[in-house]
Amino acid sequence: VAVKIPFGNKYLDAVFNVPEKSSTYGVVLTHGAGGDMNFPHLVSLAACLASRGVLCLRFTCKGLNIAYRAKAFKAVVEYLKLSDDYRLSGVFLAGRSMGSRAAASVIRQLSQDDNDDFIQGLVCLSYPLHRPKFQSKLRDEDLLFIRCPVLFVSGSADEMCEKKLLEGVASKMKAPKKIHWIDKANHGMAVKGRTTDDVMEEINAQVYTWLRETAELEH
Repeated sequence: VAVKIPFGNKYLDAVFNVPEKSSTYGVVLTHGAGGDMNFPHLVSLAACLASRGVLCLRFTCKGLNIAYRAKAFKAVVEYLKLSDDYRLSGVFLAGRSMGSRAAASVIRQLSQDDNDDFIQGLVCLSYPLHRPKFQSKLRDEDLLFIRCPVLFVSGSADEMCEKKLLEGVASKMKAPKKIHWIDKANHGMAVKGRTTDDVMEEINAQVYTWLRETAELEH
């Protein structure tokens, strides 16, 4: 179901993947610095989640400014929270690369605003912990403030997320967290000798299992 979500004086393009039975939880999903909501990995994950009973709303927000992207993400979360069509008891925020940074930023902001339990957790696909070859400057500031459960799915050969560094950040996080490494995958989740579908199956299964476990733990 395609929708337009009000954002300031314009609209964000978004698509709902709606499960057959009404869903208790939803996932809001967005893309990285390039591309849009129709990035194949996002389409694949949204279809997989909806087929297993989880409502998924993915949206497009162009713009390379992280504060702008976070603002757009916040508008989408508010839209879903007030929606009469889909009455959800909670949502998970998810993003790929820059989208996961925007999601982390929103969760930090919302947790400072009020004791809102609408946000159930964060899913980071290929979290861009540092720029390529700039391992000394970590983008970990939001992660260290988050309290809700966090799942990282990253490639062990990701040039923007060195394994040792992410494990170091995770050990300092206050939130319950899990890291799933996709063996030999780069930032785009490409693995020599494996098809994209094969890699996506692994990612989708990890995300769904973690969502199910986390939602059950919360309730």
